[in-house]
Amino acid sequence: MFTPLLIVVICLALVFDYTNGFHDAANSIATIVSTKVLTPFQAVMWAAFFNFLVYFFTKEYKVADTVSKIVVEHYVTLNVILAGLIAAITWNLTTWWFGIPSSSSHTLIGGFAGAGITNALYMGSNAVSAVNMHYILTILAFIVLAPFIGLVVAYAVTISILYICKNARPSVAERWFRRLQLVSSAALSFAHGGNDAQKVMGILYVALFTAHVTKAHAPMPHWIPLACYSAIALGTMSGGWKIVRTMGSRITKITPLEGVSAETAGALTLFLTQYFGIPVSTTHTITGSIIGVGLTKRLSAVRWGLTINIIWAWVITIPVSAIIAALIFALLRVII
Repeated sequence: MFTPLLIVVICLALVFDYTNGFHDAANSIATIVSTKVLTPFQAVMWAAFFNFLVYFFTKEYKVADTVSKIVVEHYVTLNVILAGLIAAITWNLTTWWFGIPSSSSHTLIGGFAGAGITNALYMGSNAVSAVNMHYILTILAFIVLAPFIGLVVAYAVTISILYICKNARPSVAERWFRRLQLVSSAALSFAHGGNDAQKVMGILYVALFTAHVTKAHAPMPHWIPLACYSAIALGTMSGGWKIVRTMGSRITKITPLEGVSAETAGALTLFLTQYFGIPVSTTHTITGSIIGVGLTKRLSAVRWGLTINIIWAWVITIPVSAIIAALIFALLRVII
């Protein structure tokens, strides 16, 4: 039965997906805007289209399955999910306001886990028993591995392209790479939609199961993927211009060739992790890819001061989201 609390949870989950879209729009469009291949308006429409297009091609939801199992079923309640979503939305909007390219994925995971741990403590259990450590440790490992993989792939792709095109006329090569950047940007947007929308699908599936609307191991209702892909695409259409500036030009100067390399590396990394059902950060991945491109020129081409600040935002996202969720869960116990 769709209770008022469940309806609120569903609505907030889609609100989070929307904020995920405009917060992470920069991931898909930053390089293509900074190289002036597309205008900002054209770029967000392009990215939003491919965010939604993945709906028609996705048959398995491995990332959603992983997210749904982060908190042990015994400790999941609608209040836990509600607290996690409110915390994630709060952190998403805060980092968006200050132009910090933090991870929407990790704030959702941190919020969900933090609320689950708090519920376990209220029930007299220990904190570790509330979460599935296998999934948590994998996610934590890929905070480092995802950007590193993106960096290595971007570096290798850039070096390979430079070698292949070493005898090409610069004007001709520039024209071709501007065209190819449309393809690489589309691939990154497609991968971004497929990876990030699934995280909210996992939360919604848990909410329906917790409210006894669906049975254990039942197939995911068709409206969930449709709603999530629609929400993230609409969010992308809203853009995230403060983060676009950080991602597109302040880390390192990007040319169309380098934009193709960074976007291709980011997309390949996201496709790989999605295949294995690992919920990684699109933000982390494309940031690593942009750094990898910068390193092909020289170490000083990367603005390391800004990069270190971004890394600090990555480090604190999960614990801060968990703490906010814990406080909100405690408050919800009083008022609900």
